[in-house]
Amino acid sequence: QVQLVESGGGLVQAGGSLRLSCTVSGRTFSSYAMGWFRRTPGKEREFVAAISRNGGSTYYADSVKGRFTISRENAKNTVYLQMDKMKPEDTAVYYCAKSAVGPLTSLYRATNGYDYWGQGTQVTVSS
Repeated sequence: QVQLVESGGGLVQAGGSLRLSCTVSGRTFSSYAMGWFRRTPGKEREFVAAISRNGGSTYYADSVKGRFTISRENAKNTVYLQMDKMKPEDTAVYYCAKSAVGPLTSLYRATNGYDYWGQGTQVTVSS
């Protein structure tokens, strides 16, 4: 059974930074692309960022491009989301997810492109 555990959420002022971590159990972490999504009350879960298996390719939502950075350390079974220049509209519960297939596919922005999810971590940005 694959388990994903996020950490690093919290309260930050606008303009500040946070780094989220997601550690994945199992020995096949490096075989799968990974993604970050977020959800605010009353809204669908939305794509934030995705990273390929070796970290060589990354993709971002337009709303976070230039402010957020996704990265991974395969030796530590961990994917990160560095969030800088944060805005109040970044307030959400953030989830990491494991790609349902190994490589990034055209579904990398869609929730159905992922088969395992973490429990989520709350991020709150105050104005």
